[in-house]
Amino acid sequence: MLNKLTSPFSAIILFILIAVSTNHLMSKKTVAQPVSSASATELFDMTLPDENGVPQALSQWRGKIIVLNFWATWCPPCREEMPELSALNTEYQDKNVIVIGIALDEIALIKTFAEENTISYPLLAAEDSGSSLAFKMGNDKSALPYTVIIKPDGSIANTYFGRISKALLEETLVKLIP
Repeated sequence: MLNKLTSPFSAIILFILIAVSTNHLMSKKTVAQPVSSASATELFDMTLPDENGVPQALSQWRGKIIVLNFWATWCPPCREEMPELSALNTEYQDKNVIVIGIALDEIALIKTFAEENTISYPLLAAEDSGSSLAFKMGNDKSALPYTVIIKPDGSIANTYFGRISKALLEETLVKLIP
């Protein structure tokens, strides 16, 4: 009997805590974070399914400038920044730059999202492993969205907590493009 009462109550409390912490993190201005010694080595060793379930080796983008965006379909700031990320991907695709979206979601949710929205860059499903990867790449706040700019050599140029803008990303990109 107690389990039946505490389970819904626990779920409500957990939801409130997540909502409050997400709101707190998202209410702060997006700021570039200090670059750690982390690299994209583990990223390039991964294969993740795209929205159609087709496995994509992330090593196919090795040697490019990567704007890696961790997001989720249920995250409003994530969804809000996607048109700018899409525009950035289109504008810079001939300059060795690619935006990659890694969703902490199931493939079916990503597929539905992709069918309802025009996105010019690859969307990959990482589900639970995405949080671990984001943490290893500097997301010690477990925040979404979280964006990492990776240099062609695999080192991290910059990281951003919260909603990102095209203009802010371009501040870093212009320094990396020959």
